[in-house]
Amino acid sequence: MKLLLLSNKLKRWHETLPLHWLLAVLVAINGFVLLRPGIMAVYAMHPSSGWNGWLNADSVSVFLDSFGLLEIPRLMLGAGLQLMALGLIFKARIAWTVSLLLLACTCTFFLWRPEGRFELLIYTVVLIVMLLAYWRRFDRSSLAAGSLFTVFSITFLLVYAVFGALYLGGDFRPHITDTMTALYFSIVSMSTVGYGDITPQTDVARMFTASIIILGITVFATSISAIAGPIIGGNVQRLVKGKLSRPMRKNHIIIAGATPLAQSVYTTLHERGHAVTVIVRPDTTHPYPDQADILVGDPSDTAVLQQAGASQALYVLALRDDDPENAFIILAAKEVCGEQTRTVALANTATHLKKIKQVGPDIVFSLQSLGAEILSRTVAGEPIDNDMITKLLFQNGTGPADPF
Repeated sequence: MKLLLLSNKLKRWHETLPLHWLLAVLVAINGFVLLRPGIMAVYAMHPSSGWNGWLNADSVSVFLDSFGLLEIPRLMLGAGLQLMALGLIFKARIAWTVSLLLLACTCTFFLWRPEGRFELLIYTVVLIVMLLAYWRRFDRSSLAAGSLFTVFSITFLLVYAVFGALYLGGDFRPHITDTMTALYFSIVSMSTVGYGDITPQTDVARMFTASIIILGITVFATSISAIAGPIIGGNVQRLVKGKLSRPMRKNHIIIAGATPLAQSVYTTLHERGHAVTVIVRPDTTHPYPDQADILVGDPSDTAVLQQAGASQALYVLALRDDDPENAFIILAAKEVCGEQTRTVALANTATHLKKIKQVGPDIVFSLQSLGAEILSRTVAGEPIDNDMITKLLFQNGTGPADPF
């Protein structure tokens, strides 16, 4: 039991680690490696000056010259990964998705230009595996994260388009020689309006303009989904399921778990007309019906129990297949439950029965002990009565005060 409790605590500690920060830093490092040639070229111009000496037209020109035409994908991948690292800090799912796409493109780039990049290829592959392994950490599509992602994305694209237009200004007709003209051309190209008053004349300029159009469509589409998704997604989902209004959680029964026993108890209570709220962990799949009042969260968290209406509940049933988890659920329930609320804990293993009793649930039952006793009495020809079943089912000997 102690080993199980220790394992459970380690699992909880692991879940609270800010791994999204670590992954964001690793993604940013990958982007920095891609941008390193340009950064080092600018640093060679100003080895002793501060950032103020870096921010001028000459530095931008040197930075872009250090890549060249064949290295334009490297520049775009590096800048994109730096941007996605910001989204990963906010656990944005869209940033996680785009990061995987950019890292896959980075692997392709390293395979295309393999000289001296084998270690970077391995690093990128490991980073992709880590992002896939911890995909559940990036589950947010909040309005704040979406708005911030949108601002950074559009700003990044504008900076890329304006500086690129100025750098290739002589390849356009008429020439682009000032910032306002470059900004005008960038906005017209990003929005795919294309008035035709400024046209690219060389292959490099045409490729640059095409990249602005493609990135503009991508950024605007993802930005709209990042902002509109959190606003309308939840309401549409609840509307489709017929749950636009929040259910009244009062004088109800809370079931924590998605085990076969929990599902059977839910079905039985629902058929008898009882109001039931089910709490399932985020990483748990369950076959509960769509119309069920399901709350996704950690049932051993007092905040989740409060959201489930534990203070107004009749019963809190801890029916998970992990005995330490059931014990933690009972402890959390005792902090937030009302005086009328009774707690019920399942002991999956008979050896844990005494340990679970120590946390003080109102009712403890063990199907293992009940099944073994009934089978033994049947084989031995001994009588089976209600008092015996009640004593075995409710191991504290009190039985339920009020029927379900």
